[in-house]
Amino acid sequence: MVRRTAPLPGHRPGHGRRADRHRDRPRPALGPGAGRGPRAQPARAVPPVPRLDARHLPAAAGRRTDTCRHVLRRYRVTSTPVSTPPDGTATAGPAASAPVTLDTSGSRLYAQTDGLREAGPATRVRLPGDLTAWSVTRGEVAKQLLTHPHISKDARKSWPGYRPGSHPWLASWVDVVSMFTSDGDDHKRLRSLVGKAFTPRRIEAMRPAVEAVVTGLLDELEALEPGGHPVVDLRARFSYPVPTRVICDLFGVPAGQRPEMLRVIDAVLDTSATAEQAMATRRDLFAAMHHLIGSKRNGPAEDMTGLLLAAHEEDGDQLSEEELVSTLILMIGAGSETAVSLIDHAVEAMLTHPEQLATVLADPGRWDDVIEESLRLHPPIMHLPLRYATADIDLGEGVTLRAGDLVLIAFGAHGRDPQLHDRRDAFDIDREDKQHLAFGHGVHFCLGAPLARLEGRIALPALFERFPGLSLACEPGDLRPQPSFIGNDYRELPVRLRGAGAPAPEATAG
Repeated sequence: MVRRTAPLPGHRPGHGRRADRHRDRPRPALGPGAGRGPRAQPARAVPPVPRLDARHLPAAAGRRTDTCRHVLRRYRVTSTPVSTPPDGTATAGPAASAPVTLDTSGSRLYAQTDGLREAGPATRVRLPGDLTAWSVTRGEVAKQLLTHPHISKDARKSWPGYRPGSHPWLASWVDVVSMFTSDGDDHKRLRSLVGKAFTPRRIEAMRPAVEAVVTGLLDELEALEPGGHPVVDLRARFSYPVPTRVICDLFGVPAGQRPEMLRVIDAVLDTSATAEQAMATRRDLFAAMHHLIGSKRNGPAEDMTGLLLAAHEEDGDQLSEEELVSTLILMIGAGSETAVSLIDHAVEAMLTHPEQLATVLADPGRWDDVIEESLRLHPPIMHLPLRYATADIDLGEGVTLRAGDLVLIAFGAHGRDPQLHDRRDAFDIDREDKQHLAFGHGVHFCLGAPLARLEGRIALPALFERFPGLSLACEPGDLRPQPSFIGNDYRELPVRLRGAGAPAPEATAG
């Protein structure tokens, strides 16, 4: 007996029955080469897959262990030989309903994920381009799927409907070949090429460079005339340039190439873009990376781009041209976006919780608590495209992921899961459990997480030390979100640098 939940907005009665009818329709089975070209593979029976129980899954960490054990027992692979139609439309079991269209404006991220979480362990959603996927918003379900042996990141091998360029809005996320879209040995090989630059020792060695960037930006802010700049966009002048300058320096992006490169990287996160705009973004993105690579070929340098290029030219089997370009897209993009959002949200949280700010200023060691609580409550990434089921996975409550189904993990929903966090919507640096999935989980855990945390540890205390009178210049509810259900940040962060009556900086002799 399946417990029914209240229908989400947009649900139309009867669609569950319609989905069940489609389950009996013949569909191509997953075979070698499936999804690699226009020619369909011959239909064949899929051998039964052994049933998995909780003993085959890693123990869940953290609180509420009884609940976690109950959850773990439910996630099992079934042997039903069913796959997904080539268009990527997920089929559903008894819990089927009309897919919920994700809000591409970014204005309802938390409200929508709350509704999806209430509906079941996974809920069908409609993505741009009329694709249907399973949205996973329950924290423990997400963690288990992120380490599940039958969940893949490789569209070429695991999505029967994959055709390069057939889904424009997904092109920059799927039509690339990097560790982000690879599994197994390919993932290990590609990750190892950049992993050495992100060890704890290497990250700590970057501290002076990060401090120099932060100090320079604060000097620029302090030099602004209070009368001419009563309100400043802190995102544009501080939160954004701190991580982007650091990552561009690390990869040796020439100053003249940075504005265009950062423009197209930002555009990738815009889920409100039209298909034409998405394809134009992809073209511009690849053009920017080829421009960068070309500049390194003309004059190699000891930066990350130069080192990756050398690996490619030494052995194309170790790193192909396509993998080189895709890796640069991934590292330069992901290497900045998470820290920008972290700094923005941490600043806003401190300015709206002055008593907690006072605690942190009295004990600078508490900035780590600010960072982790900000990542829990306001994660930089909400949903991250895309994963694929490679076998049928029974999640319980009448929900089964079929082989070939598209899976959209809501990383940002974990930190607000009421089963994991008491007073989940409250910002509280004294919270005992600040667990989150802001940087992922499992083998695809974000390589740049230590760098993002370092940038936060340096930028935040320096900002509040330099501007003790810092205040928001608008109501928190008036801050405009990015137009995205992927990224989670503001378009701008208007602040006043100095409180009323604060003295202006003294002019220096020139």
